[in-house]
Amino acid sequence: MDATELEKKAILNRYKALYRSCKHFSKEELKFVRKAFNFANNAHKDIRRKSGEPYIFHPIAVAQIVATEIGLDATSVACALLHDVIEDTVAEEEDIRRDFGETVLKIILGLTKISGVFEYESEQAENFRRMLLTMSDDIRVILIKFADRLHNMRTLEHMQPDKRLKIASETLYLYAPLAGRLGLYNIKTEMEDLSFKFTEPEEYSKILSQMRATRFEREKFIQEFIAPLKLELMKTGLNFEIKGRTKSIYSIYRKMQAQNIPFEQVFDLFAIRIIIDIPEPYMREVLNDKQLEEVISAQRQREKDACFKIYNVITSLYHSNPNRLRDWINTPKANGYEALHTTVMSKTGRWVEVQIRTRRMDDIAERGLAAHWKYKEKSQANTFDKIVSDIRNMVAFQQNHNAEDFVNDFKLNFFTDEIYTFTPKGKMLILPKNATVLDFAYEIHGNIGNRCIGAKVNNKLVGRDYPLSNGDQVEILTSDKQQPEEEWINLVKTAKASSMIKDAIKSQKKQIAEKGYDMLVQKLKSLNIEPTHKNLSRMQLYFKINDLAAWNYAIGSGKFPLHLLDEYAKTPDLKKKKIVDSSDNKSISEVVKRLNKDMQTISSTTKNLRFEYAFCCNPIPGDAIVGFYFPEKGIEVHQIKCANAIKLMSHHGNRIVNVKWNEQKEVAFLAGIKINGADRIGIVKDITNVISAEEQINMRSVNIDSNGGIFEGTLMLYIQDTQQLEHLIEKLEKIEGVLSVIRFDTYSMAQ
Repeated sequence: MDATELEKKAILNRYKALYRSCKHFSKEELKFVRKAFNFANNAHKDIRRKSGEPYIFHPIAVAQIVATEIGLDATSVACALLHDVIEDTVAEEEDIRRDFGETVLKIILGLTKISGVFEYESEQAENFRRMLLTMSDDIRVILIKFADRLHNMRTLEHMQPDKRLKIASETLYLYAPLAGRLGLYNIKTEMEDLSFKFTEPEEYSKILSQMRATRFEREKFIQEFIAPLKLELMKTGLNFEIKGRTKSIYSIYRKMQAQNIPFEQVFDLFAIRIIIDIPEPYMREVLNDKQLEEVISAQRQREKDACFKIYNVITSLYHSNPNRLRDWINTPKANGYEALHTTVMSKTGRWVEVQIRTRRMDDIAERGLAAHWKYKEKSQANTFDKIVSDIRNMVAFQQNHNAEDFVNDFKLNFFTDEIYTFTPKGKMLILPKNATVLDFAYEIHGNIGNRCIGAKVNNKLVGRDYPLSNGDQVEILTSDKQQPEEEWINLVKTAKASSMIKDAIKSQKKQIAEKGYDMLVQKLKSLNIEPTHKNLSRMQLYFKINDLAAWNYAIGSGKFPLHLLDEYAKTPDLKKKKIVDSSDNKSISEVVKRLNKDMQTISSTTKNLRFEYAFCCNPIPGDAIVGFYFPEKGIEVHQIKCANAIKLMSHHGNRIVNVKWNEQKEVAFLAGIKINGADRIGIVKDITNVISAEEQINMRSVNIDSNGGIFEGTLMLYIQDTQQLEHLIEKLEKIEGVLSVIRFDTYSMAQ
């Protein structure tokens, strides 16, 4: 059998596996899926992926994820098979409309990437905005997009290094949080782990090996925890399943970073999940809507009773932490998530999180809004409609803002935990955690927000910046004399409030700028200068003004005194100067493409190329790093794990430069160390002696405080590389009384 025949057989085998996953579809639906496969297979004929595999492998894999891991309908599976045909093949829109209908075409157009329309730098952000806009019409667009992105992440090793960083960072910054917000936790977790694997391979491998080394110990602990619990739960007469779940690699890493602790000190590595089987009631066709709603309501009450019954058994066997009870059954999350979470103390002194769900709740928790297609009851539909409505409103509020501002505001508002607040009449408003009185005011109405001077929270007078908590009842106080101010943007947490404030200020500035222009025209007339475009351009050059609108605003607000024009009127005409825009995106892309032909080695002797080390993360030789090209300052070098670097890679993938450290030690780099332990006489001297004894290490600052017999300190040192730093940390850890020595970065301290 030749290579062509082998490939044909491999394609057919993959399609058969997909077909088996769709056995629950009707005959007509299976026929529709088969038709989509044949169309896609023919369209992608002779096209290959970066790995060298036939391209059709990708659409089949995406369709497999859609069918099995998300669980969507036949239309979605067909769209997954066809999602790249318009962009990557000779197939046209009319072909899809003719063979598969308007709905399929609309979804595919929503999935088709945008190219050649927007400036390159904002293209990724604009794609994301357009995708959300399409999603608000049909949720299947984003769900299929998740499947597409997940498979791309699973095969990312075949891409160039700079492309890997761009795609992985974009996934971590935008797609994984959005998947979590929509309740697709399995997909979110895998996206995070794969992104982490490609952005920080060494850290990923280190944690993975540590998890493998402790696997037997963890499994033994889980079994010992579950055994007595299982015996007690069997007495309830409920059908249940108990699962042990280990934290994902990325979530372990995040915890290590947030708390500055090593792997060994992450104690909540695992959680126990109890899933209760409550048989769904038999639905007779004769039931009307009211009767159906009553049956479902009674069923949900049975589920709730069963969950709390399990909870009582658990807390009678193990001591619970009263501050860690999370009741998302009586008050589900905005994405429809329902469960009881409690944290209990095991017999060995370890805290263990226990999650209690019914099978229906577990299905929704695992597949999020995708479960809407299965549980088409009123409450689930309302949840679906609410999230789609929130996204539609957010996109509408941001129509006049640039794409990057939109993405940042969307991330700020949509990916945060929620709090539940109430108006004086008892209407519930869901806001992001740490939302303020001003957020609440704008959530009610833009005019209320614009005139807000404070509020009564639980009958207590507070200011606009007062942070709200769960259960707060809020009465907004307003004044007709109040107008929005620029500093208000720093007081709010929601994109809706931020957008409304920006729009109101923009409107105010426009009025002031119009007033300023009128003042400028009057002044120029008094000087016998015509307000022509040519004259205004010359004045801009003379006063070094880049933005005419900003100049008009400065005049209208009194920040630019018009008497300065008297001096200009006495000056001879200025010659026109050609102003070159150094940020031209085409030239940036060309420079970066040229730089990425070879790995750029960081060296102080490199000719015609400047390197700058980002102050936010202070990279040093040995750190995994990434570079970003900026015409005005050369290549800016970040640690690859730096939060700012992840954001830059997500927004400005065209600036990524592959960089590496020079093996020669030429200069010293600034690094920070946190040290703590039991205080004693002479401890500071011992610490400084160890540092002074090391060659080529200089101290910039040493700050040590003592309180209650415990000392904490920060050391800022100039060192050569990570190997030298790790060697020093090992020596400091051996000093009597020292408990921990950890390197810190500026960005992690700020988080």
